[in-house]
Amino acid sequence: MIIAVDGSAASGKGTLAKRLASHFNLAHLDTGSLYRCLALDLLRSDHLPETIDETTAAASVNDLDLSMAGTAAIRTDAVAGMASIVAAMPAVRQNFLAFQRRFASEKTSHDGAILDGRDIGSVILPDADFKFFIDADLEERAARRTRELQDAGQSVMFRDVLEDMRDRDRRDRERSTAPLKAADGAMIIDTTGLNADGVFTAALRHIENHREQ
Repeated sequence: MIIAVDGSAASGKGTLAKRLASHFNLAHLDTGSLYRCLALDLLRSDHLPETIDETTAAASVNDLDLSMAGTAAIRTDAVAGMASIVAAMPAVRQNFLAFQRRFASEKTSHDGAILDGRDIGSVILPDADFKFFIDADLEERAARRTRELQDAGQSVMFRDVLEDMRDRDRRDRERSTAPLKAADGAMIIDTTGLNADGVFTAALRHIENHREQ
């Protein structure tokens, strides 16, 4: 089984993907971590979000150390901002395309794969068995991200996170290459008034109902 989960920042798509992966024994890839790893690598090489060019960013994909994907270092707001910028670059997305598709197609000890990101159902895995699009009110998502960063020990203010998230939403939704949108056939879940259990239950019911048909 192949599942694609797309959605906006702090909408809950990653939490849903992890729970579905555990429930169905699926290999899980948070594709946003790929762009965050690239962003961290570029920042550590003294590149700035305001001046980073597409050629440099795309070339850096080839030698990227993906072991950073599971670290707290990629979960800062500075990394998220840079990641949003490089993720809008066509050459960068193209260089990550094969990696993501290979992850989904490789035969492993799992019963399939689930990928979450911004263009999984629309570009990376358009033939996925199940597609979800997760979203929530902007202020609710900003509040979630603020709590997440503060719990991680970072000193942030809600209004700054809100403005930064508004900018990222604009870049994600308006970019010419693979803009953030619900893929054809995707189940759309608004998580504004739902907790993680509610989102998981809705997604699980959708999968089980369609598997029985």
